[in-house]
Parts: sequence; structure tokens; C-alpha cells
Amino acid sequence: RAPHFSCKSKVSRLAMPFFGLPLLLLLTMSSPATSCNEKEKSSLIQFIAGLSHDGGVAMSWWNSTDCCKWEGITCNGRGAVMEVSLAYRSLEGSISPSLGKLTSLLRLNLSYNSLSGNLPPELISSGSITVLDLSFNRLSGTLQESHLSITEQPLQALNISSSLFTGEFPSTMREKTIKLIAINASNNSFQGWIPSSFCISSTSVAVLDLSFNQFSGSIPAGMGKCSALRVLKAGHNHLSGLLPDELFNATSLEYLSFPNNGLQGLLDGAQIMKLRNLIPESIGQLKRLEGLHLNNNNMFGELPSALSNCTNIITIDLKGNNFSGELHKVNFFNQLNLKALDLLYNNFTGTIPESIYSCSNLIALRLSSNNLHGQLSPRIRNLKALVFLSLGANNFTNITNTLQILKNCRNLTSLLIGSSYKGEAMPEDETIDGFQNLRVLYITDCSLSGKIPLWLSKLKNLEMLFFNRNRLSGPIPAWIKNLTSLFLLDLASNNLTGELPTALMEMPMLITQKTASHLDPRVFELPLYLAHSFQYRIATTFKKTLDLGHNNLTGVIPQEIVQLKSLEKLNLSFNGLSGEIPQQLSKLTNLEALDLSSNHLTGAIPSALNNLHFLSEFNVSHNDLEGPITNGGQLSTFPSSSFDGNPKLCGIMIFKLCGLAEAPPVSVTSTEQMVKRVTFVIAFGAFFGIGVLYDQTVLSRYFG
Repeated sequence: RAPHFSCKSKVSRLAMPFFGLPLLLLLTMSSPATSCNEKEKSSLIQFIAGLSHDGGVAMSWWNSTDCCKWEGITCNGRGAVMEVSLAYRSLEGSISPSLGKLTSLLRLNLSYNSLSGNLPPELISSGSITVLDLSFNRLSGTLQESHLSITEQPLQALNISSSLFTGEFPSTMREKTIKLIAINASNNSFQGWIPSSFCISSTSVAVLDLSFNQFSGSIPAGMGKCSALRVLKAGHNHLSGLLPDELFNATSLEYLSFPNNGLQGLLDGAQIMKLRNLIPESIGQLKRLEGLHLNNNNMFGELPSALSNCTNIITIDLKGNNFSGELHKVNFFNQLNLKALDLLYNNFTGTIPESIYSCSNLIALRLSSNNLHGQLSPRIRNLKALVFLSLGANNFTNITNTLQILKNCRNLTSLLIGSSYKGEAMPEDETIDGFQNLRVLYITDCSLSGKIPLWLSKLKNLEMLFFNRNRLSGPIPAWIKNLTSLFLLDLASNNLTGELPTALMEMPMLITQKTASHLDPRVFELPLYLAHSFQYRIATTFKKTLDLGHNNLTGVIPQEIVQLKSLEKLNLSFNGLSGEIPQQLSKLTNLEALDLSSNHLTGAIPSALNNLHFLSEFNVSHNDLEGPITNGGQLSTFPSSSFDGNPKLCGIMIFKLCGLAEAPPVSVTSTEQMVKRVTFVIAFGAFFGIGVLYDQTVLSRYFG
């Protein structure tokens, strides 16, 4: 299988002592009995001295005067430094060009640190380095080469991924590194066209990863000259146009990935046939193909039936295209190695082919946002390994049958079946007693009628429940507090009635002080899309949420709401709630979004809400609130629209000063009177720091 360069977050930084010049002087005062070259020792000391933070490396080197015994240093039999390996050492500062003076250095690994500044050209142009790994740092600027007269550089592997490099690749580097085998420059900000000369000077390039950059233009036809190229990844750039026919001359290709670009056009079967390692002798004998990633492009047409014979395939990711036709044209019966099938956001029609249920190792299946119809087959129970299932935004029917079948999928953790089953009834059958491992349940926008079903109370591992945009009625059941893992509850846009139950204020995951949900990171075997372009890869990115907006709830907001210490998003908008906004809300210090709009709330806005320092969304519009809005705190950062529809409120942020009587209609009898009055209003507004936008309603009266 092709190598995979993953993007991981920066390692955490720990404060380490700086030992300074005295220690470096001790390192240079070596005894005569050393086995390493003094010039090379000096180069190493210059490198460590140039760092602003050495992570304790200098202190460890102090223990010996022989640099061949220093941590991270390996010498050859002649006492010359051949490897420097200091990954994950919290190094900070710039890289000294002195490392380029280590004339026997073969391998340099400084990955996973916080090194910054430019990449010294002496390293790329070294006459000895074969492997250079500087990935996962903060290096920036453009790649530059030194003007050394080295005509042939031995560099074979270059990994500068996950840094801050910009600009284009220098052409001279590609001309001199004729032995280059692997380049990983992913996750930077390189720009311009993808160079066409990667394989002109060096036909040995086997791995080229340029993904997650800002390359633009078309894929260069010169890539077809890369006769040894096995892995080509250029996803998540700004590439456009067609796949050039010449690309398919790179017949050694085993892994080809261009997701999230603007590529378009039809796949030419005759050209694809040339890729005998990606697609072997016959298109019906694709024995070595393991991954097909063409997601988020403009591909169209039907899937070829010969895809059925890709018996070694593990992943098929075609989401975000315009593929159409029926899936029955592909026979999945022999694809026993298939683990992930993602066809999200396409135009497939027909029913789910029964052959899919023969893929016994299938872990993730997503068919959402197509034009599929019919009922779910009981044969889906054969998918014993299924963890992630998304069937939403289709035209499936019989939700009761669907849930009765799926309850037997014991390993299922994520079930997303929203925007189908339109107008049916929410099944309340207590025999739905499976789903032991279900953590995410998404049944939204189905217009389902009925009540919140009792069988939900058995889902003890449920962590996120999305039932919004249905027609559920009745009260919120008290047993909701027994879902001890639930941290996100979305019941918005239903017809729920009654008061806010105190049981809601006793939900364990919203009471705990822990702000992280500790959801199993494997719960999303595929990225979760709740909007076309917004994706969630892990559950901890979701806010701890209580969303009950757009219902028919009545009564007051309970004082017990103060117990929800870790709540991050609260939406009670568009209900019939009355009474005052409780002061206790100000103690929910993790709140980031609070929406109480369109209710019948009265009284003043508690000034203590200014203490909610993480609050970035706030709305109390269209209530019957009154009194001043405290100025100078968090509330003053929100637009006036957050307070609209409360005529008794006043404050500078809504351009209505407190204590002023409503101005009566004015009849302007002369130009002189009009000018005097407008001048007064402008001057009065400016005095209070609000300029000429003081109150447009008052100005309009002076102008009739």
C-alpha cells in the first residue's frame, strides 16, 4: 500500500530552562580524548546555540565531550556525524546553516518542533544529506537554494509538510536533485502552478504529496513523464480543468488523489487502462486497487459496472460530485475488503443494491443526499462491522421498518437518516430495544408526527440526539435525564408543549464541570456533514447544547438552570415562555450562544449577563423586556438587532437614550425651524458619543 503522510496537531510545548552561553563554552572545552571531528562538533554547537529554546538538549550534551555520544547524534566508523535526529524535542528558534557543514551527514530529522524562520538553502543543497525531515514546524518563507557549485545533490527524501512555506518551488532544486524519490510538501501555502519538471531531471520520483496548499491552474501534462511515480496527492488546492491524458502515461501509479479541487470532465476508460498498477490489464480485473478518492470535484456520468471486479478495494470516496444512474450497475458482491463507501452529494437513483450487504467488512456506509428510494432491506443485518450509517436526504420510506432492522446492528455508533420518511409517524414501539452502542442519532427534517419515543430512554450510550425539524408533540419526558452520556439535545422546530421540565436541568453531561465530551474519536468513521461545506471529524468539536427553539413551550425559565454549568449553547427562542430572565443564567460561564428571542419574557435584562465572557451570540429580541441595557460589558458587543422588538428597552447600543420621553410628531412650518431642530438632534447625539445616527425615527419626524 502507498505510504500515508497524516496531518497531526502540533505537540504541546513545555517550558524548559535556558542554560545559555556558559554551558556552550563547556561543550567547546573538550578533552583531547574525543572521537568526533572538532569542526563537526563546532557545527553542532552553533546549531544548538542558535535556538531560543533547546528543550534540554544542550544539558544532555554536556555529559560527554564526545559528540558521537550526544543525544540524537549518530556517527559512522570514522567518527563523522552521519545522522542528527531531534524530533519531538520542543526546539524553538531558527535552524543554523552550520548543519550544512556536516560533510558526512546523511539524515537530518528535526520534525515535530517549533522551529521558525527560513529553511537554510545549505541543507537542501548539501553534498551529503539524503533524507531531510523538517515536517510539523513553523518554518516559513520561500524555498531558496545556495549558490554552491554542486551539480548533483544526493537528496532522496524531502519532508517539509505542515509548516508555513509560501511561494513556488525553485526550478534549480528540481534540476539538481536527480536522485529524489519522495517529496512531501503538504499542508503549507505554496502557490502557483504545480511544477511540470519534477520528473524531467529525476525519473526516480515515486511519492509526491502537494495536498493542502494553494496551487492553482491545471494538472501539468509533464506528470506523465514520472515513470516511477507510485503516489500522487494534490487534493485541497485550487486546481481546475481536465485530467490531462498524459497523466495516464505514469503507468506505475498506485495511489491517485485529487479531492477538493475544481476538476471536471469524464474519466476516459481507455486512458485509465494505462495505469496497470492502479487499474490492471483489464478494467474488469482491478486486483490491486485499494483506494479510489475522487471526492469534491465535478465528475459526472454513471459508475462503470466493471468497478465490481475491484476485489481488493478498501475505500471508495466519490462524495461531492455529479455522478448519476443506478447503483445496481455495480455488483458489490465480491468486494469483501470494502470498509468505506461514501457517495454523499451525488445524483444516484434507484434503490440500494442488495449486493452491498455482502460487503461483510463494511464499517462506514454513506448514501446521503442522492435520489434513492424504497425501503431498507433486512439483509443490512449482515453488515456486522457497520459503525457509521448515513442515509439521509433521499426518498426512503417506512422509518419503523428501518429502525426495527437497524436495531440489530450491534456495533452501530452513528445513525443519520434525516430528510427522508417525510410525513410518517415517529415509531413508539417499545420493541425497538437494540442500539446498545449508538452515540449519535440524527433524524431531522422528516416532519415526523407523534411523541418523543420511550425507546430512546434505553440508549444509555447516546451522546448526541438530533430530532429537530419534525412535528413531534407533547411534553419533554422526564426520563431524558437518565441519558447519562447525552451532551447535545436538539429538539428545535417541533410542536412540543408544556413547561421546561426540571429533569432537563439534571442532565449529567450538562451539569459536569468538564467542558470536553470525551466522545470516542472513532465515532465518525467518515467526516460528519451538517451543512454542505461544514464538516465535523470528531465529536468534541460539537458544543454542549440544549436547543428547544421553535416549539410551543410555556411557563418560566426554571431557576434550576444554574445547574447546567458546562452548557455552551442554549436556544429557547420562538416559544411561549414568560416571566423574567433568571439572574442564574449569568453563572453559566461556559455559554457561547444564548437565544431567548420571540417569547413573552418581561422585566429587565440582568446586568450580570455581562459576565458571560465567552458569549459570542446573544438574542433577546421580540419579547416585552424593559429598562436600560447595561453599557460597557459583553452585551454592548452585540448588534442592535439582538434587542429589537422590545419598545421599553433603552440604551446607547439601540440608539435610544434612557429617561427621554418619546418625541411627539412635529409639524415643520419653515426651513429655518427644520434646520434648527435637525442641528439640535445631531449635536445632542454627538454629545453622547453616538454621532448623527442617534435616532433615525426622531430625525424622520423633523423631516415630516
